[in-house]
Amino acid sequence: MAKKLVLKVTAGADAPERCSQAFTVAAVAVASGIEVSLWLTGESSWFALPGRAAEFALPHAAPLPDLIDGILAGGGTITVCTQCAARRDITEADLIAGARIAGAQVFVQEAMAEETQALVY
Repeated sequence: MAKKLVLKVTAGADAPERCSQAFTVAAVAVASGIEVSLWLTGESSWFALPGRAAEFALPHAAPLPDLIDGILAGGGTITVCTQCAARRDITEADLIAGARIAGAQVFVQEAMAEETQALVY
């Protein structure tokens, strides 16, 4: 079994079920003891800003702020795509504590590491 899970979320409020599923899988993996790197791209980039996850609601789904807190508390990382951040005028200073901005080179490096599974939602 993979020792690390790299997840890329390509949807936000525009595709709520896909978005929620990605955050849920990341939180469950962290709670299961798996190292998790969650990448936010496209519209999901907004959820790395304070208060934005609280605006997201999906019936019968765990609240996004709780999932994010669980990911970070469990040692997971949250990364916003460099280009996605730039297109939205998001800077490192804008992010929630524990989140970062990084580019495709870092994503590829993480995804291709030994004993790593990558998923895209």
